[in-house]
Amino acid sequence: MSNEKPQPIRRIVTGHAADNTATVLIDGPAANIRLGRPGQFTTLMWCTDSAPCTMPVGADAEDMGDRKLGTYPPVNGTRFMISEYPPSNNPIMHRTETIDYIIVLSGKIDMELDKGEVVTLKQGDVMIQRGTNHAWINRYDETCRMAFVLIDAVPLGFTEHLRSRENEHAKLAHGAKG
Repeated sequence: MSNEKPQPIRRIVTGHAADNTATVLIDGPAANIRLGRPGQFTTLMWCTDSAPCTMPVGADAEDMGDRKLGTYPPVNGTRFMISEYPPSNNPIMHRTETIDYIIVLSGKIDMELDKGEVVTLKQGDVMIQRGTNHAWINRYDETCRMAFVLIDAVPLGFTEHLRSRENEHAKLAHGAKG
């Protein structure tokens, strides 16, 4: 995988036609790609605004993978993304006050916690992260590709951070959708 641009990800979204029959609505490369630190990419695959979420019928339903989001999912919603971390990435300690389901799709990566505890994850490993402060560090020779599902959660209340849930969602709370 190149550090210059992300590996293309085919995204297939199913739904229902006006007559309520199943159909493929989208089949093509996911295009909502965001560059983080150098060589680090995040591709939004889908998000939801609520739980339970709505699933409008018809070909004109909103492409929820095209939303412009910050780090967090929409309030009371979810965010599904694929992230790539290049070798020797520039890690930053951060916290998302969300429940995160994480699957390593390829490569290896270290996750470091507050007091220096390190967990090495490799292809096929699954992590459930519960609002913990952490950094992703790729000390290995190949790009690590990971799938993340972030589920909005009640804030823990012990962090005052620029990326707080309230700051990230300020625009959404006022009706803006991206």
